[in-house]
Amino acid sequence: MIDLNSYFQEPPRILVTGGAGFIGGALIRKLLKETQAKIFNLDKLGYASDLSGIEKTLFSLDNQDSNRYQFIKVDLSKIDTTLDAIKSISPDLIFHLAAESHVDRSIDNPITFLESNVIGTYNLLNAARCHWDRLPKTRKATFRFHHISTDEVFGSLGDHGRFSESSPYDPRSPYSASKAASDHFVSAWNHTYGLPVVITNCSNNYGPWQFPEKLIPVVILKALEGESIPLYGDGKNVRDWLYVEDHVDGLLCAALSGKIGGKYCIGGNSEQSNKQVVEKICFLLDEMMPSNNSYTSLIEYVKDRPGHDYRYAINPKLINDELNWSPSIDFEIGLRKTIAWYLENLDWCNFVLSKSGYSGERLGRN
Repeated sequence: MIDLNSYFQEPPRILVTGGAGFIGGALIRKLLKETQAKIFNLDKLGYASDLSGIEKTLFSLDNQDSNRYQFIKVDLSKIDTTLDAIKSISPDLIFHLAAESHVDRSIDNPITFLESNVIGTYNLLNAARCHWDRLPKTRKATFRFHHISTDEVFGSLGDHGRFSESSPYDPRSPYSASKAASDHFVSAWNHTYGLPVVITNCSNNYGPWQFPEKLIPVVILKALEGESIPLYGDGKNVRDWLYVEDHVDGLLCAALSGKIGGKYCIGGNSEQSNKQVVEKICFLLDEMMPSNNSYTSLIEYVKDRPGHDYRYAINPKLINDELNWSPSIDFEIGLRKTIAWYLENLDWCNFVLSKSGYSGERLGRN
């Protein structure tokens, strides 16, 4: 169980923005199972949003526990409804995960990323500051605003080195530029107004319940359908992969024990080229769901993404040294668990894809 008594005098009121998303949903499920906190899920319910995982968790709890959760539909780019929501929720801890996060979509429609990731964060910061200013002294002392960001704000690495908390910002896509801007706003609200914030930058997340537009679920589903599996460029672009449950543990460590105004890089110590990831998925599917031919025969090299960053990697030494967090799930083990989950939940995949209107087509060509 997560010990919140060390940080809060009473069970806290925890707000998770973007709780209908992949990482936010995993965080809420853990909070429901392992705390007595009152949990508020604030989400605009975009194309990739889904509450099935949370609803499944709520169904497994008794009525008293399930009553600790409340969903509130709010678009953070709307300032008045954001202010009203924060006033009514009166949170003790905010996890800000709400964001548009797909690089290819940011290439096609960057204005959406500006509205959600920059304006949305600005509105939430203003609302949080107004709320924090009015809190009684005891609650004000323990309030935290935790902003969750990405390693993509640091740009691209060569063959050597890893990102750390001191890495300079060098975003290369509309998505990463919008997240970089939001990071700077959060930091400014700490330095200028004293708002107690923590910022974390994570590497690529993977695991169950991820909307099937990201690399791992896309490869799984296309392979099962016998469709071509697209591999951008030469497939040598490298990412550091982090199992979503490990990430959630890191978020809780940073929010509850991190330094006010501090930044922590959360990585999986699992660098893989895109080609390695795709091939490992195919080899595991050959074992778990055999076909007449190896699924690797479906791999097709396609034109690279515009401005495709070569390599990301995170050095998680600071969060390990200060907060005693380190990833616990090896990539091969996590990948096998992820594939097994998708094989058992193909109905969910079909449901969310149908609901979103996305049918697996390539995005971000221009």
